[in-house]
Amino acid sequence: MAGKSPRESSVETRYLLMPGQANPHGTAFGGAIVAWIDMTASMAAQRHCQCEVVTAGIDSLVFKEPIYVGDHVVLKASVNYAGRTSMEVGVQVCRENPFNGQSIIATKAHLTFVALDKDKKPTVVPAIEPETDDEKRRFENAQMRVKARKELLNQIKG
Repeated sequence: MAGKSPRESSVETRYLLMPGQANPHGTAFGGAIVAWIDMTASMAAQRHCQCEVVTAGIDSLVFKEPIYVGDHVVLKASVNYAGRTSMEVGVQVCRENPFNGQSIIATKAHLTFVALDKDKKPTVVPAIEPETDDEKRRFENAQMRVKARKELLNQIKG
């Protein structure tokens, strides 16, 4: 199975934050943002492995800046790392002012997905082949997160 670059499966999408997705203070409900992150990340994972995927976990989710009603919410997702049957997908969420185009990173997240075959069993995914310096950095950071996650799970089980 040939490997793929992160660029080949990256996804960018945008939403308009509406009042029904915000709290009484006019900022986004975290749950609305998490749903958009999960959807966008799953699309990148599906593009990478070209099969059904399920979310196995959200390893990190950091809300850095609020997103306000009326802001454009721009989500960028790409596969950072691929194991045998799972992938780590990084998602960057920016809030964009629709009137002046100013953009700021509001949220970052890392999710793990498992690829499934037609029988809903885990299946092998293509390797990830980072090309740019940024892709290589994200790959190396993802390797550290995967290792740390496995070590933590072993400690918790023991």
